[in-house]
Amino acid sequence: MTDIDAPLGRVALITGKEEFLGERTVAAVREEVRRIDGEAEFSETRAASLTLAELGELAAPSLFSSVRCVVVRGLEDLPDESVDGLLDYAAAPVEDVALVLVHTGGAKGSGVLAKLRKLPSVTEHKSVELRPSEFPQFVMAEAKRHGARVDREAADALVQAIGQDLRSLAAAAHQLTHDFPGQVIDVATVKKYFGGRAEAKSFAVADAAFSGRRQAALEELRWALDGGTPPVLVTSAFAGGARGLARYHGAPPRLKEADLAREVGVPPWKLRSLREQSRGWSEAGLARAIRAVAQADADIKGAASDANYTLERLVLTITGLREPR
Repeated sequence: MTDIDAPLGRVALITGKEEFLGERTVAAVREEVRRIDGEAEFSETRAASLTLAELGELAAPSLFSSVRCVVVRGLEDLPDESVDGLLDYAAAPVEDVALVLVHTGGAKGSGVLAKLRKLPSVTEHKSVELRPSEFPQFVMAEAKRHGARVDREAADALVQAIGQDLRSLAAAAHQLTHDFPGQVIDVATVKKYFGGRAEAKSFAVADAAFSGRRQAALEELRWALDGGTPPVLVTSAFAGGARGLARYHGAPPRLKEADLAREVGVPPWKLRSLREQSRGWSEAGLARAIRAVAQADADIKGAASDANYTLERLVLTITGLREPR
């Protein structure tokens, strides 16, 4: 039994940079608290503003329910004057309260983490970033969660089609398993579901844009959207393209082809297009491109009024940032 199974009177410590996995753990704790008590109260705060008085208030029973779930985000920003109070609470948590502490990774606040890890009432859930080779396993595990099975070749194809954004991969796996419940999903199914015309795939839009082919990218974007490709999969493909170029730029020189592919996190055949694309990108241009992709992704996930316009603007931005050669 874990602290997610019995979260009350416990502290769940969530650490790591992979925001999607961290959020999934937060949601799991909340859901379990809600299952235990349908009248439970839920609250959130930022560690940067957490005082002893506020912690006591968050953890105290209310007039409406004695069961509470408290999420404290950004633990790395906890003020020094609040450290001892939080550690004292974590050592003896309130019986009817589930406390969730979220640390987003990095060295900041590592001293607090080290002390929390020593407490028997604290259970750590790590949400570390996945290595490129681990994304297909993630897809297979997602399918299993929904009562279906994806074979390895199909999982590889799905990662290639969608990119390395866990939220988008999880959504795609859920979609496949919902439409093919209890079945073994093979590569043909993946290609049929996320394929259609090759130029309509989301990654083809990103490839054209990062290659500086503006008109082709806009045409492929229209094919993708008209073919029913979710906008979030397009921004995910752009994010994967930007990450691939950044890793290619940052890879050690004179690596063998196979070693370079592993370093960048792409199959060997992808290196040729990355090599060609990289000739038009500087580090400064890539940094601006990554910010543009992140903004477009946030706009779409925030229910942008016109996702098509957002994606067209992204294509124009990316092709405009690429330096002519």
